[in-house]
Amino acid sequence: MKQRVLEIRLQGLEGFANPKAKLEQYATPAKIAADILYTAHAFGDIESKSIIDLGCGTGVFSIGACLLGALEIVGLDIDAEALDAARRNAEKAGCDINFQCSKVDDISGKYDTCIMNPPFGSQTKHADIPFLDKAMELADVIYSLHNAETMDFLRTKIVKNDRIVQMERKYKMEIKHTFDFHTKDMAFFDVTMMRIVRP
Repeated sequence: MKQRVLEIRLQGLEGFANPKAKLEQYATPAKIAADILYTAHAFGDIESKSIIDLGCGTGVFSIGACLLGALEIVGLDIDAEALDAARRNAEKAGCDINFQCSKVDDISGKYDTCIMNPPFGSQTKHADIPFLDKAMELADVIYSLHNAETMDFLRTKIVKNDRIVQMERKYKMEIKHTFDFHTKDMAFFDVTMMRIVRP
C-alpha cells in the first residue's frame, strides 16, 4: 500500500466524538500518522511484527499497522468511548485488533514495536513519561510523538534507560479548536517523532 493511499484510508476513520481535555485527546493527523507508519514499515518494524499502541484513542496507529501487514496488534486506552470508536473503525477497515481498556501501567508482555502518540503533558506535566517508560519495558523498537520543546529532557531520560534515539523527524501538528480554553480556530505545534532502539 502506498503512503498516500494509507493516508486517505486513515483520513476516513471516525475521530473523537467527545474529546476529553484531561486526557489530551487530539487525533493524530492522518498525514503525520501515515508518515510515521510508513517510516516504521520501511525499517521492517511493522510487517509480520507484534505491535502495541499505547493510548490508542480511536485506533489510527493500530489500524494503519494492520493495513501495513502487522501480525498481531494490541491497542490500549483508558477511555472506553474512544475504544468503541476504535472498534468501529477497525471493523470498517477489515482489521482484527485486540483493543483493551486499561491504564498504561497495567499492561504487560513483549512486543516487537510500539507506535504511539502519548499525551504531550499540556494538562498534566510529564503525562507522556508513564507511556514512554512502559514502551521501553514492552517493546524492542519504539516510535513515539512528543512536544518538540521537551526533547532535551526526553533524550536524557531515554539514555538513562539504556536506549538510544536512532532517528528523529519533525512535524507541524495542526490542532483545531476543541476545548473551551482554546483561543484560536486552529493552532500549530512543533512535534518530534523519535525512533528509539536498544544500543
